[in-house]
Amino acid sequence: MPAPTVSVVVPAYNAAAFVGRAVDSVLAQSGVDYELLVVDDGSSDGTVAVLAAYGDRLRVLVQANAGPAAARNRGLHEARGRYVAFLDADDWWLPEKLARQVALLDGRPEIGFCSTATRVVTEGGAPAGEWPCVPGERPLLETLFVRSAAVSGSTSGVLARRELLLGAGGFDEALRGFEDPDLWMRLAARAGYACIDEPLTVVVRTPGSVSSHLPRMRAATLASLRKNRALLPPALQGAYWRAACAGALADYAKMAWRAGDRRHGLAWAAEAWLRAPIGRGRLAAGLLLAMLRGAPL
Repeated sequence: MPAPTVSVVVPAYNAAAFVGRAVDSVLAQSGVDYELLVVDDGSSDGTVAVLAAYGDRLRVLVQANAGPAAARNRGLHEARGRYVAFLDADDWWLPEKLARQVALLDGRPEIGFCSTATRVVTEGGAPAGEWPCVPGERPLLETLFVRSAAVSGSTSGVLARRELLLGAGGFDEALRGFEDPDLWMRLAARAGYACIDEPLTVVVRTPGSVSSHLPRMRAATLASLRKNRALLPPALQGAYWRAACAGALADYAKMAWRAGDRRHGLAWAAEAWLRAPIGRGRLAAGLLLAMLRGAPL
């Protein structure tokens, strides 16, 4: 069969309760031809049965549980489309999302990937905020080092050229919790980026035990910043990079403190000061002082 314009990859793990909504939003896309690949990442609930009800409207790829990055990579390597879009199983799209993004990339060959502004909702569907496009005040690669959420919608918002994704190596499966911005850094070093300033993506904010994942996410973030340091212009690989690392540590320190993990909160705030006493010293010192005083963060 002829290759589709877009391959849509949906990683799913124990997603029986909501994956149908994601699939329905893909099937409702208009004005573009696509294939839909759902990667069942070792689910133990009824996810496969839910997907089977869609028949040949989608293709199910089954694998042992390996995490969302591995599931997305599996779909990427099976994809036949010129473009690839990712959609998390608990998120969904508005009907014109893909067509708008395809038109953008078709018309601007210098753009390798794009996303859209995003609406954030709770599990019950209540509004929980907006995730806007970030103004292009500096190149996206530089922005991502200091603002990891600069790509609105992240995996659920992005459409990228398949060859660009493959050339960048796909998602780094070792970076559990930071694999998305890590890939955007590598894409931004190779090609241009644009964001459609309309909320065509809907992302669900799910509650969870944040504190139990913070040490892993901190380690993944610092590993990515260290790995991608050489992608920055030489003039930014010194103080700017150190300040970026310190800023990330300060963010994790605040999250840990708010989650009741005072030991990591204090340790990471101190580490932030040590990493960049000039570039982020005032921020880190103020954070430490607020913690010691018991002030709200």
